[in-house]
Amino acid sequence: MMGPVLAACLLIILSTAWISQANGATCKKDGGVCTCNDQTKNVDCSSKGLTAIPINIPADTDRLQLHMNKLSSLPSKAFQSFTKLTFLSLNNNQLQTLPAGVFDQLKNLETLWLSQNQLTSLPPGIFDKLTKLTRLDLDRNQLQRLPNGVFDKLTSLNDLRLQYNQLQRLPKGVFDKLTSLKELRLDNNQLQSLPHGVFDKLTELKTLSLQNNQLRRVPDGAFDYMSKLNRITLNDNPWDCSCNDILYLAKWLATNLERHAGANCDQSSKAVLEITEEEAAEDCVYPNTTTAIPTTIITTLASSNDDDIPELPVPQENFQKFLGYQEPDHLPTQPQCLMSISGYLGLMMFFVLISAAILYVIHFLKKA
Repeated sequence: MMGPVLAACLLIILSTAWISQANGATCKKDGGVCTCNDQTKNVDCSSKGLTAIPINIPADTDRLQLHMNKLSSLPSKAFQSFTKLTFLSLNNNQLQTLPAGVFDQLKNLETLWLSQNQLTSLPPGIFDKLTKLTRLDLDRNQLQRLPNGVFDKLTSLNDLRLQYNQLQRLPKGVFDKLTSLKELRLDNNQLQSLPHGVFDKLTELKTLSLQNNQLRRVPDGAFDYMSKLNRITLNDNPWDCSCNDILYLAKWLATNLERHAGANCDQSSKAVLEITEEEAAEDCVYPNTTTAIPTTIITTLASSNDDDIPELPVPQENFQKFLGYQEPDHLPTQPQCLMSISGYLGLMMFFVLISAAILYVIHFLKKA
């Protein structure tokens, strides 16, 4: 006969097993794809090879993990029922776009991971409802630009990561509302310049990474308002030390040795902080090569007679469009024309010779 102690132990074991099974039962409706826990309100759907978000995830979920899947798109109402969500991971998927308003109902969200996707742009206002967000990861995407005001509502944000994208420039005032930001990572992009005053409102910032971009200078006073900054990385940029615009950065680095990783001149291995006014005496001129017209060409054209203006080559495809052709290959090139004429003459000569031979045969037969 079973003793009372052994029976009690068995009852505890069975109860624990039943509770554990009940905790996982909330996700069994979708075939048991996700691991769920009613106590922690945690739903883990990571690393399942998912191409769509599973149905019947509990509406009171606090943490939803969807990373390491194959999600290539999201429905615009994908998260509308998860109003209690504080953590959402969508990193390491194949997302190329985000539908407008997809996060609008996540008003309690504190952490959002979107890193290692294929995002090339962000819809305007995509984060406007996430007023409690403290961490946003957008690193290792393919972002080429940021919409104006994209972070304006994220006044609680502490950590923003944008490294390993393709950003070439930043909108003016893009970080002005992030007065609580403590860490900003912009390294491994293609930034060619920084807007004046871009960091002025980041008075709480402690870490700033700008290494491995295409920066040649920073605006005067760029770092003056970040009094709490204790770590900045500026290496692996083509700093132009021949230009006097580098002097602000050189002086700032020299007086903040304990706060930065080294930055070297592009023309040499010399440290930027060692540059003197005599070495950086040139005025800075960085023309916009994509739109600027060389002044020499304008001067030459303005001072020349009509006969002196050189003939400009017209691209073949433009000439063809002018003539009304739809495809470039409809208009033969000069070698093609020569080949066509020679072929035509050869064919005519062939017919002449054949005709002459036939007439000769007929004449010979008549005499015979």
